[in-house]
Amino acid sequence: MKNGLDFLNLLNCDVSLKILTNLEDPSDLVRFSAVSRSWRQFVIENGLLKHLCRRMFPQLSRVDHVNELCGTAKGHAEAGSSNFMEWEALKREHRVYAFFARGCLSFAPRECIYEAIIASSTDNDPEEGIHNTLEPRDRVARRASYWSSKGQSNPAVPETLTYRLCADLCVITEINVRPFQAYFQIGKPIYSANSVRFRMGHVKSCMDNIVKESCQDCGNEKFAWTYTSQEFPMAQENCLQNFRLPEPVLCIGGILQIELLGRVQRQEMDSLYYICVSHVQVVGRPLSPAFGIQTFEHSEKFVLEALSYKQPTSPAQSSSAPTLQMRVRDLEQILNLLRGNVVDVVEYGYEWEIEDEESDEEDEDEDEEDRE
Repeated sequence: MKNGLDFLNLLNCDVSLKILTNLEDPSDLVRFSAVSRSWRQFVIENGLLKHLCRRMFPQLSRVDHVNELCGTAKGHAEAGSSNFMEWEALKREHRVYAFFARGCLSFAPRECIYEAIIASSTDNDPEEGIHNTLEPRDRVARRASYWSSKGQSNPAVPETLTYRLCADLCVITEINVRPFQAYFQIGKPIYSANSVRFRMGHVKSCMDNIVKESCQDCGNEKFAWTYTSQEFPMAQENCLQNFRLPEPVLCIGGILQIELLGRVQRQEMDSLYYICVSHVQVVGRPLSPAFGIQTFEHSEKFVLEALSYKQPTSPAQSSSAPTLQMRVRDLEQILNLLRGNVVDVVEYGYEWEIEDEESDEEDEDEDEEDRE
């Protein structure tokens, strides 16, 4: 505003909108609106922060309206005219989307999985269940840790792994998947998929019913998907493979599903194709406890709720549920060892690879001979 002149008054509305809609960082719009009352009014009246957030996250186009359930929300008792009500609604949208953008960009991404919900099939449950994919290690207490599908004669049969995230709203940037290498089988085969695809959305029915009713098409019947990714090729390699999304994706409803497409490895024992996964990691930014959602039955729309204007929890401040689950599982494995209830992989027709253990024993014998 050089010499007291407001350039917004010198330009027509369309030109001003053209300039401001080219901004890509929400913080720039927030700073712009803080310059003067007229600039703030221009940003709010035209819903510029709302439109910018929708450009960043197209999934927000499903928002029906926003609510403030925190202390800063202004009551409607003092409302007089419809113009006043409309202005209050625009200001409310501006506050909610400004804080939403801040939460999406304010801290580094972290692990977002809260729990494993269901797999489309499991070969030996619970020994080879989906809960094993939360464990970063492929061996726990001398036992293999992995999820295995049921065997199929047709390699084109897909599988799905479904997880609940740690917040109803999460900005997901990447998913990491590690295929399992059966080191206890001849040739140490790797049971990877040919490719992967990711879906995000929310639950249609009760979560208890989903866990009880495992079925091949559970993803289509039990969940409403708001995002489906492209297919990513998967390598037949025993490593944590990174699948970075082209753009950050807003997961609405806290449900993420991994589709494993195509089978590449046949098991020698039964000549059937399997897919096995050792570990899954979902990386992003949970927007909890600041935001929540309310979904409409039989509708794709939802309500975006600002629950608190406190900064969303940072990784250092939050506790990791998967880590707690892994600790409990480790304790269970230790108790089984003490009780002598260890079930070796030989139970399923294969023996452990014991070359390393034998070499350790040989080293111990040599040490004893040296001491003598």
